[in-house]
Amino acid sequence: MKQLLLILSLILLNSICSNAQITNVYGRKHCTLNGEWAAIIDPYGQGRSKGIYKNKKNIKNTDLYEYSFDDGLRLNVPMDWNSQLQELKYYEGTVWYLREFDTPESKEDRLFIYFGAVNYKCNVYLNGEKIGEHEGGFTPFSFDITEKVKDKGNTLIVEVNNHRSKDAIPALNYDWWNYGGITRDVLLVSLPQTYIKDYFIRLSPENTDVICASLCISDEKSGIPIFVEIPELKVRERVITDSSGLAELRIKNKKIKYWSPENPYLYKVLVYTDDDYVEEYIGFRSIDVVGEDILLNGKPVFVKGISFHEEIPQRKGRAYSESDAFILLNEAKQLGANMIRLAHYPQNEYIARMAEKMGFLIWEEIPIWQNIDFTNDKTRLMAGKMIEEMILRDRNRCALSFWGIANETAISEARNKFLSYLKKCVTALDTTRLITAAFDLVRYSHKSNSFEMHDSFINELDVVSINKYMGWYNDWPKSPETLDWNVARGKPLIISEFGGEALYGRYGDKEIKSSWSEDYQSQLYIDNLKMFERIPNLRGISPWVLFDFRSPYRFHPMQGGEWNRKGLVSDKGLRKKAWYIMRDYYNKK
Repeated sequence: MKQLLLILSLILLNSICSNAQITNVYGRKHCTLNGEWAAIIDPYGQGRSKGIYKNKKNIKNTDLYEYSFDDGLRLNVPMDWNSQLQELKYYEGTVWYLREFDTPESKEDRLFIYFGAVNYKCNVYLNGEKIGEHEGGFTPFSFDITEKVKDKGNTLIVEVNNHRSKDAIPALNYDWWNYGGITRDVLLVSLPQTYIKDYFIRLSPENTDVICASLCISDEKSGIPIFVEIPELKVRERVITDSSGLAELRIKNKKIKYWSPENPYLYKVLVYTDDDYVEEYIGFRSIDVVGEDILLNGKPVFVKGISFHEEIPQRKGRAYSESDAFILLNEAKQLGANMIRLAHYPQNEYIARMAEKMGFLIWEEIPIWQNIDFTNDKTRLMAGKMIEEMILRDRNRCALSFWGIANETAISEARNKFLSYLKKCVTALDTTRLITAAFDLVRYSHKSNSFEMHDSFINELDVVSINKYMGWYNDWPKSPETLDWNVARGKPLIISEFGGEALYGRYGDKEIKSSWSEDYQSQLYIDNLKMFERIPNLRGISPWVLFDFRSPYRFHPMQGGEWNRKGLVSDKGLRKKAWYIMRDYYNKK
């Protein structure tokens, strides 16, 4: 077993090292490969054996290749395939994508191909040669193609498969749509031969007058000067890399304006060497837990949260653009929320950056949801890889306040070991955020006349989060205003999910659950809010969910079928009664 774990660890390490993730790719010199791509649907997975990745054509009289990208299907990138073609609405399988491109004019730069996300697995081929692969549908990856490109007429082919499997993350069953395809931006990124690969610039957790900077160049070279400038603070510091190409910097400044939801202040920060230059906007804040309180910049904060999927319900497809991000976040802002839970996976970088500018705290998580195989070592290591890719992309976003490592997992020794490993993966890369996980294990005890949860893993967390659907999946044992909670005392607690389903415009008896009426949903919200007032360590709530979203779990025609109707806003963008109840609650809180 130990030998197997070592082998798997080495495989993961090699995968991470070859996957040349670059911090702030949008701040680098790049051009887009977005647009129409040629495509071939491959439901039986025969394309690889037929050599589709070589893109050969029938030219000679004796040629016979039984495939062609020419004059065939075209799919938009970025975009899921399910919403582009009716025949692909439920499709789970392989689609081959092709895009031709010429290289940028500079012959001295290194060239990378960057994918914001591809769901779920992909193999990437350049000019008939495989250059890399990736697993995981919600995190970025890139490959160095400097030595493999031609000046003109390069052929990029991506083999994408969104088939669900037991050892995948998420696994076989999950309550959202399995959108397949190249779902986020594809970029050609030009960088110097030795470039700034990574930087992490943040407020010191120990001293709020100190800014810490961890810097890394692409090569293991010592003696390379790196400069950090924050013009508004009159900061210009120089530091020298060690033999690993790393450098650390501490900058003391007593004039720092701290980021908060009320004042989401960001500083222009410049990071550069003699060869490379990156411009970034970074905020500084502290977040901590003291007893049962969450402290933001040293003051208690109540988390007024909301969740949404990376989906535009009106389009029945994945959100992927800056305008999509505004649609989702503006509705959350109108609701009065101060925190976004990006459920249940890392969403695109436009959402994370815009949320920070708009003054939202962010909770980001990987899709460890219910049916994960916690006994599978490959799955555990893959989860760690996803954690790394998520954190390396977003840890310079000061709005990011919570790393989520799981949602609704059952108690077991294997689960505890798996989640402990993920916690170690988080803290190895970032100790400036709070670690949480959402549990659905709270039960009402008639013996103690209160809600209780017995799960030792909560001791590993900074903040305990609870999903509890009173009035929907669970009936009320007593009147809501008389219910007591004795859960995770000594720690701050967030109700991370609650709610019920309603079809917009349907009215009926507020006592009948199966009416799917706005009246029942709004009364459910009123009752839950009464109960929450009796939770002594409650430090935040986050209803489930902002928008109705597509789900293959739903079969009832009365509520529209194939939709989870727990949204405060309908699939047409119309607000239900419960939206106004939450808006009023947040405005008064």
